[in-house]
Amino acid sequence: MRAASDPPTPPVRVLIVDDQAMVRQGFGALLAAQTDIDVVGDAADGAAAVDASRRLEPDVVRMDVRMPVLDGLEATRRILRAPGLRHPRVVMLTTFDLDDYVYEALRAGASGFLLKDAPAADLVQAVRVVAGGDALLAPSVTRTLIADFARRPDTNRPRPSQLRELTPRETEVLKLIAAGSSNSEIADALVLAEQTVKTHVGRIFTKLGLRDRAQAVVIAYETGLVQPGS
Repeated sequence: MRAASDPPTPPVRVLIVDDQAMVRQGFGALLAAQTDIDVVGDAADGAAAVDASRRLEPDVVRMDVRMPVLDGLEATRRILRAPGLRHPRVVMLTTFDLDDYVYEALRAGASGFLLKDAPAADLVQAVRVVAGGDALLAPSVTRTLIADFARRPDTNRPRPSQLRELTPRETEVLKLIAAGSSNSEIADALVLAEQTVKTHVGRIFTKLGLRDRAQAVVIAYETGLVQPGS
């Protein structure tokens, strides 16, 4: 709980990106109604999103995947890889019927996903979750990612040298993250306190240079630490 003398927490700055005006307006009204969220702008295509992100410096970008001029995947890459700029968290809007998009969005650095028909409350929660530094990676997303890897040919992907820096326990935790387990589920599986799991997760992210669980899932599968169906 925040002490009375603590400065107020600034609202989460959100940029909404979608090629449909009604969707932008609807999401904008929903988020603007929250006292802890400030909608700083919107964009109708990926190119405009990149420009708006540079100008407005949002904390979170709610990004559609398929748009004209520049799609959401490439826009996400440009936003998150631009040197010298403050990098926001990106929540992708997806139908989950496009597995390659889910995989590529994770690789591009997206921190979360939303279904196009998700309830309004889920959008609000997604913004808060990723703004807080976590990833919105539901088990359904993980299953989609695993299915994608299962269809890809085995290329004998080498393990990056960073994985050798993980302790055996951290490696166990990373495997469970890749399976879509929450911290509480990992704690139950390994008979650990949840705070201990959080410590392990933080160390994994630091050692591997990861931002969140979404990137952890990608590296676990890309390096062969976890195999589809394992």
